[in-house]
Amino acid sequence: MVATTTRDEAGRTQLLLLCLAAWLLPGSGHLLLGRRQKGAALCLVLLFMFVFGLGLSGRLFPFHVFEPLVVMAAIADLGLGLPWVVAKLLGYGAGDVVAVTFEYGNTFLIVAGLLNMLVVLDTYDIAVGRKEGGA
Repeated sequence: MVATTTRDEAGRTQLLLLCLAAWLLPGSGHLLLGRRQKGAALCLVLLFMFVFGLGLSGRLFPFHVFEPLVVMAAIADLGLGLPWVVAKLLGYGAGDVVAVTFEYGNTFLIVAGLLNMLVVLDTYDIAVGRKEGGA
């Protein structure tokens, strides 16, 4: 009984680390599960969307507690993990409100973060066996 409990805890820890890796670097969860093509495609597409959103003068939203919609956008942006942290540390993502492409940039940034959250859930489903090998 003790060995089973220890094995279950080790499995949960590995699953948690897998999901953490999938969140930090888009596509890495699929890469770690041996799905190289899908992982590489997800990584390239999500990182492209993120960089493209920054290039379109999009804003990485701050966590302003008294503005609920801004907080939701900030959580969506944070969904991309490590690229978000790097962009924040390097001072990118201030946004240019007067730029014609500002809203398009915001949309790319928010959607990239939300899609990565779905990719993390997909990684989890594959790891626990809820989803078979297909697309």
